[in-house]
Amino acid sequence: MPHTVYGAPIGAMTYVVALLASMGGFLFGWDTGQIADLLVMKDFTYRFAQYPQPDGSVKWNSWIQGLVVSLLSAGGIFGAVLGAPLTDKYGRRYAISVGCLIFTVGLIIQIASEYSWVQMMIGRLVVGISIGWLSSAVPVYQSETVPRQVRGAMVGSYQLLITLGILLSYCACYGTRNYAGSSQWRIPIGIGFAWGIVLGMGILFCPESPRWLAKQGRFDEAKKVLATMRGVDESNKFVLTEFYEIKQEIIDEKKLKKLGWVDCFRMEHKALYRTLMGILLQMGQQLTGANYFFYYGATIFKPVQIFPDHEKNSYVAQIILGSVNVFTTFPGLYWLDRFGRRKCLGLGSLWMTIWLIVFATAGVLGGEWLDGEYQITSKSTGTLMICSACFFILGFASTWGPGVWSSIAENAVPELRAKQMALATASNWTWNFLLAFFTSPITSDIDFYYGYVFVGCCLASFLLVYFCLYETANLDLEAVQAMYEDKHLKPWKSATWTPPGYESRTSIKHDVEHNIAVIDHMDATGDEIAPEASSQKIESSV
Repeated sequence: MPHTVYGAPIGAMTYVVALLASMGGFLFGWDTGQIADLLVMKDFTYRFAQYPQPDGSVKWNSWIQGLVVSLLSAGGIFGAVLGAPLTDKYGRRYAISVGCLIFTVGLIIQIASEYSWVQMMIGRLVVGISIGWLSSAVPVYQSETVPRQVRGAMVGSYQLLITLGILLSYCACYGTRNYAGSSQWRIPIGIGFAWGIVLGMGILFCPESPRWLAKQGRFDEAKKVLATMRGVDESNKFVLTEFYEIKQEIIDEKKLKKLGWVDCFRMEHKALYRTLMGILLQMGQQLTGANYFFYYGATIFKPVQIFPDHEKNSYVAQIILGSVNVFTTFPGLYWLDRFGRRKCLGLGSLWMTIWLIVFATAGVLGGEWLDGEYQITSKSTGTLMICSACFFILGFASTWGPGVWSSIAENAVPELRAKQMALATASNWTWNFLLAFFTSPITSDIDFYYGYVFVGCCLASFLLVYFCLYETANLDLEAVQAMYEDKHLKPWKSATWTPPGYESRTSIKHDVEHNIAVIDHMDATGDEIAPEASSQKIESSV
């Protein structure tokens, strides 16, 4: 029997689909997390680093290290572009399965690498293509398939699985750090096969997106999927409501003028403004400095003296950061709806600024050069640095981590949402690549002063949010469009704006009786869709 959410039935298949598809985020997190630890593993360094030392050891050339790390992000740009059209043509499930196949090819190339950093780099490039591919397919599949009453939380599970993948990859690398030879790094990479197979094969046993099926004219199949996701039969009124809504949306789409990429940069409906906001918010998310810790955390904390076993420091620090990242994502999903996007992102920027200042200052003032390496010689200083990094991650994971994705989707022009999301995602991958590539050579010259760069970026992101971001919390997408049409409304006053007919935003709730009335009207008149439903979409949640 299905359980109910806001009075609507939700079937078990909803949670299976949402969590299985979120494995796409887990793959991203797994690869993001493991590279940080691989860079400090002895055998990995011996095979792929290109900077011989007088004592016979080998160190990383900072530019090569940057390439090995950053090619994942470069691949993500191409994957997102290649995956989007194929997702529309062949369906969401098959696109996800193909993305997993590409992922396994990339893993094979990496594991087969012997002493060529170029081969390892190519393997990460291929994996990056698959991650970008999945990043364009998975959220679309989830949002189109999961019932609206739980859509926010279920789509948010994608970000949650990214954080879980990062944490578990840290744990795997910690477990293999003392293994002999190449098994140190080949085992963590090889474990990725299991995750790729689970997603790639499992998704084929899940139902296809009902909206994609309807667009192909396969309406009977679409209705069957809607019933399966709710755990009821096809005659259920909630199923019929959704089915006719989808059908009407397809009819409306065919009547609309087909908009191109150039329309994203027009002034009409503030399209240019909203396109730039998506691009800048994604840029701001990357420039918070979170990936500075995720990609290079093991290298960053290697000179921090906490445990007698110095090599253990970097691994344990990463596990601590990964744990904070996972568990603080949960309250973030609640806070974004409870307190709004502007408050969470703005306060998050200020919070991260404070702890980045503490981290960078401790690193700059608390270390010295010993035997050609910068060392944090005080245990108390090292503890302060790890604690400040944890508080920074807390701020990121609960605000800018999940908040940016929901904000850019909600602020987009409805007819241009896919294109504006694509441009914003491209911005995310581009800045991800630039940071991953340039961080290594920059930190080799200025060490912990690099933290002050992100301090400035976080302050800039606060100004962006305060002066430019409109508050979309508790508004349906039609109301957001109406808010942008108000020429006299300023972003910093937008939190108090309400659509006509409502006293406040908190009064905008799912109206089950209205949905039933719509279906009763259709049953009585035989109309394809109730008149009011074509102009006012039935929204289920805030």
